[in-house]
Amino acid sequence: MIELYHIWKQYQKAQWALSDITFRVDKGDFCFITGPSGSGKTTLLKILYRQIFPTEGQIVIDNRNILKISDHKIYQLRRHMGIVFQDFRLVFHKKVFENVAVVLQVLGIPRKEIRRRVFNALRMVNLHNKMWEYPAHLSYGEQQRVAIARAVVNSPKIILADEPTGNLDTELAFEIMSLFKDINTKGATVLICTHDRELIRNFGQKILFLYKGKLLRKESL
Repeated sequence: MIELYHIWKQYQKAQWALSDITFRVDKGDFCFITGPSGSGKTTLLKILYRQIFPTEGQIVIDNRNILKISDHKIYQLRRHMGIVFQDFRLVFHKKVFENVAVVLQVLGIPRKEIRRRVFNALRMVNLHNKMWEYPAHLSYGEQQRVAIARAVVNSPKIILADEPTGNLDTELAFEIMSLFKDINTKGATVLICTHDRELIRNFGQKILFLYKGKLLRKESL
């Protein structure tokens, strides 16, 4: 499903954000990418959804070399991905429904079908009763749920999440992680960047450990 071969990323001369990263994530895996701040977790995710290019290496996702996809066709890759950003990236002057619907609108899905899918996605995260609220009226944890609903509304094959529980208390973090686990059991391949060891102990299936841009080890539980 996801294969990385000898990925290097350099932002500045003599400073490598990633150094010779090679690993494989199989279809249906629930995978954590962990390591301290500055270890390269976010850089790795950005490369996976083609926000940035690696300096060297190759990436194959669903049997396609994503580095050879032209910029104007990158939407073909991302339409099969759901991305949960660390800062959520919600549009605060738009209502919850509109924030979640934007992915489907870009794809030209009919309005009636958009309403059905958005309602189902928000119901999954228990926010269907706040569909017409503005994000500013929601709690931090609820805003996170909106971001998750937006990521899954198109039933993507792959979910990428960058520190999705970083600013949540333990109880809410476990609740959010359970949502990702449910999404995984329905068939999505899930990659989550986190430094939360407690979550990894309780939910980890496959774990990749990064340190200073290097992949120290891989574990499967």
